[in-house]
Amino acid sequence: MEEMMKIRIRHVNPHIVCSLCAGYFIDATTITECLHTFCKSCIVKYLQSSKCCPHLPGLFENEEKRREEFYNSRGLGNEKKDGDEKTLLKPSTIVNNPEGHKYKYDEQICLCLERYGPQCVQNGSYQLRPLEKKFVRCSIRVLVSQVKSLLRKKLSLPSDLDLDVLCQEERLLEEMSLKQLFLMHWYDKDSPVVLFYRLKQPELAQNEQLS
Repeated sequence: MEEMMKIRIRHVNPHIVCSLCAGYFIDATTITECLHTFCKSCIVKYLQSSKCCPHLPGLFENEEKRREEFYNSRGLGNEKKDGDEKTLLKPSTIVNNPEGHKYKYDEQICLCLERYGPQCVQNGSYQLRPLEKKFVRCSIRVLVSQVKSLLRKKLSLPSDLDLDVLCQEERLLEEMSLKQLFLMHWYDKDSPVVLFYRLKQPELAQNEQLS
């Protein structure tokens, strides 16, 4: 018979105590980007005045600084790309000054929403058109699903049709944030981030409904 292992409560406490209120978790809520957990009421109240994880303040800025120091230590600080006179762009050079946004710590990102190609459905009953005003500036925390909602409204899309949003020929997941998109697909490219929209392929929409 295996011997029962005894665990002292002080060894478990760090995993079940909220660092904001110093009490045990009530309705535990985890931040998806860093996986730190807090009481739901505590983190909601905290995020009303700050948009950074309580355990990782200034993480994004520190990462930029470490990256710059890494390149400088290897003599790559002024490396040019394809003969371009500009140095490698950092995220902070593309987003706008966050102080101008109503959320104090929110970064801003510029998007260009382009039609993927002329498409029609139902024998031409609906024609997907290019947007007259295709440039958008928004928070970097916005999700792809929210971009789709904006497109539906601007395009007056019928309720029985759906859209795909693409970046560099890759269809984007609705739960992806624009910050994730930028870091994965657009980190070393010029602003704005170019996104394409198209009518969802019928077989694709059917597969998603079945899954």
